[in-house]
Amino acid sequence: MNHPESECVNIALRYPEAVRRLRILLAISAVSLFAGLVTPIITLKKFVLVENTFSVLGGVLELLKEGQVFLFVIIAGFSVVLPILKIGVLYRLLGKRAMPANNLDRALRLMHLYGKWSMLDVFVVAVLVVAVKLGVIVSVEMRFGLYAFALSVLLTMYITARVVTLTDSSCATGHS
Repeated sequence: MNHPESECVNIALRYPEAVRRLRILLAISAVSLFAGLVTPIITLKKFVLVENTFSVLGGVLELLKEGQVFLFVIIAGFSVVLPILKIGVLYRLLGKRAMPANNLDRALRLMHLYGKWSMLDVFVVAVLVVAVKLGVIVSVEMRFGLYAFALSVLLTMYITARVVTLTDSSCATGHS
C-alpha cells in the first residue's frame, strides 16, 4: 500500500467513469445511512398490548437519557460516528484532487481497521433479535430502518474495496 508518488493516488482522473459510479453509490449509502439512523429499525410487541418501536438514534439517545453513558459511547461511536466518518473519508478519496501518498496510506489503513468493526452494530441488533425471539411472549418485527442501515453498511464496504483496488492498480501501473 506504499505509494511513493502522490500523482498515482488520483483515481478520479485515471478512472473517471468508475469513480463517478462510486460517487453515486456513496451518495446512496449516505442517504441510506441517514434513513437507517432516523427511521424505526425494530418493533417489539409484548403481550399483544405493548408495542415499542426503536430507531438507532432514538435508542442511542434513550441510553444517554437513562445514564448508560458507556453503552451510549460504544453504540453511538460504532453505529453513528464511524459510519459517517467512513463515508466522509471515502468522499475525500473519490475527490478530484489528488491526496498526498502518506495521507492516502493513512486513510486506507483506517478504512481497513474500521472495516473489521463495521458490522459490530449489525451483530448487536442480530443478537438482540435472537435473544428477544427466544421469549414466547415477545415478537419482533424488522422495520425499514434496519434494511436501510444494512444497505449503507454493504455499499460502504463495496465502495471501500473498489477504492482500494483502483488505488492499488493505479499506483501499480504508474499512471496518474
